[in-house]
Amino acid sequence: MNLRTPLSKEDILKLRTGDMVYISGEIVTARDKAHQKALKDGEFPVDIENGALFHAGPLAKKEGDGWKIVSIGPTTSSRMNSLEVDFIKKFKIFAIIGKGGMSPSVVDAMKGNCVYLSMTGGCAALAAKSIKAVKDVHWLELGVPEAVWVLEAKNLGPLVVAIDSEGNSIYKDEH
Repeated sequence: MNLRTPLSKEDILKLRTGDMVYISGEIVTARDKAHQKALKDGEFPVDIENGALFHAGPLAKKEGDGWKIVSIGPTTSSRMNSLEVDFIKKFKIFAIIGKGGMSPSVVDAMKGNCVYLSMTGGCAALAAKSIKAVKDVHWLELGVPEAVWVLEAKNLGPLVVAIDSEGNSIYKDEH
């Protein structure tokens, strides 16, 4: 299935664990430090409601007046377990892209609201080919991998629906 951001609730609710998807449109990265800053400050630098949050710390290089993503792979999502429940509720994201799954409390927060899309680790250079543009970057003071990158993607994937909006998970009791 091909998804496009902003995502629709209808699309999210019909996805089932094991489905394979590709995602196009605006995707925003955030790792530990960006989650912490957003929750502490009470705001995120870009509107991600109904959007896709990518747990990733891309390698980027300056190119003219802008940036080019050289490599982008998933970060282990469990690093954000203590922050993600509040993040989902406050910023109303519909999809999380990462690897390794999330804790039961995060899965509960996702029910009826969000899906978790798993990306295979080790394919960061290949995934970078799906990033067509860097639209913006925020919080560079956190460091390049921890900054919030606003990216334009075309057919990022394949991604597997690892946790669906009903709480079904391919990880089951792993966390």
